[in-house]
Amino acid sequence: MTQACGPTPFACVARLRFDGFDLDAEIDTSLSGTTALFGPSGGGKSTLLRIIAGLENRADGHVRFGGNVWADSTRRLFIPPHQRPVGTVFQDGRLFAHLTVAGNLRYADRRSRHWAGSIDLGTVIDRLSLEPLLDRRPDTLSGGERQRVALGRTLMTRPRLLLLDEPLSALDRERKADILPYLRGLPETFGIPTIYVSHAVEEIAQLAETVIVLAEGRVRGIGPVTEMLERIDLQPVTGRFEAGALLEAQVTAQDETWRLTRLDLEGQPLVMPMLPSLAVGETVRLRVRARDVTLAVTPPEGISTRNILVGIIDSIAAESDTAFAEVTVSLRTQRLRARVTREAVADLGLGVGAPVYTLVKSASFDRRGLV
Repeated sequence: MTQACGPTPFACVARLRFDGFDLDAEIDTSLSGTTALFGPSGGGKSTLLRIIAGLENRADGHVRFGGNVWADSTRRLFIPPHQRPVGTVFQDGRLFAHLTVAGNLRYADRRSRHWAGSIDLGTVIDRLSLEPLLDRRPDTLSGGERQRVALGRTLMTRPRLLLLDEPLSALDRERKADILPYLRGLPETFGIPTIYVSHAVEEIAQLAETVIVLAEGRVRGIGPVTEMLERIDLQPVTGRFEAGALLEAQVTAQDETWRLTRLDLEGQPLVMPMLPSLAVGETVRLRVRARDVTLAVTPPEGISTRNILVGIIDSIAAESDTAFAEVTVSLRTQRLRARVTREAVADLGLGVGAPVYTLVKSASFDRRGLV
């Protein structure tokens, strides 16, 4: 049963110094769907998550979720982790090795039946495809299977807030691609807002609606995922060569002859290497890196690039200390970014408001949608 996941007010002020690291983070937002806590390794993401979960009690500040106060250092109030309706999934899953998959799920189910909540065991097993694994023990599972079971066990604690601490970091690219569809459907299926910690931009691009950027213990920005991944001023955090944009397109066909997935991007055709799991009509989120976009001022002919999108130049940000400029192109309601040389900007006569053709190689889209 699909459940609504309405916005829940959330506030966290966390100040903590340890081992030469200084965390001083302030968040005041509403949680709905998946909110990414994103930034480089060592920036304080996991520490902040532990403070929210109640696993770290040394911080000054407060944690508030909905109408409940879980911590407030000024009042010397601290709700222990087992009394907070929070479910946490860590990198290693932390399953009970002596129990089968079914035993792990039933353990959480028995301990949480007194919590208010409509999550039932059958739905969890079905939505996470756990039926074939129920009689197996954790040491016989693959990394991706273990994380699905860990996720299922955490859901059976019937939390009101789900915290995922880099759950894919120990998996290879193929296993990540296998588990991402399950993570995407969590908030809608179970009606639980999720905070997802990661330093991997491809995971954030696929999963998050909102992004909180945290670096060096400080919150650098909060906003919609499309906006946060486009912001040039955050490039020192996100990585200059990861600069890009998110596009949403609808699947129009699966071309078996050429092994391509065909899409519609606001009336313009787009193709990518086939992802058979996508259904016609489904919305796909694609991340296009600025370095993979080429610009032309006349219609390109006789080229191998299949994706040629017509747009209007929205902005040009020249980097005077480098050879490059960042060009933003408007595609009706969506935008692309291109990283080109400043010489190319001058030679082509590019200017704000001018029409331009953007070229994106189909090969730049990863087959599993992780661009």
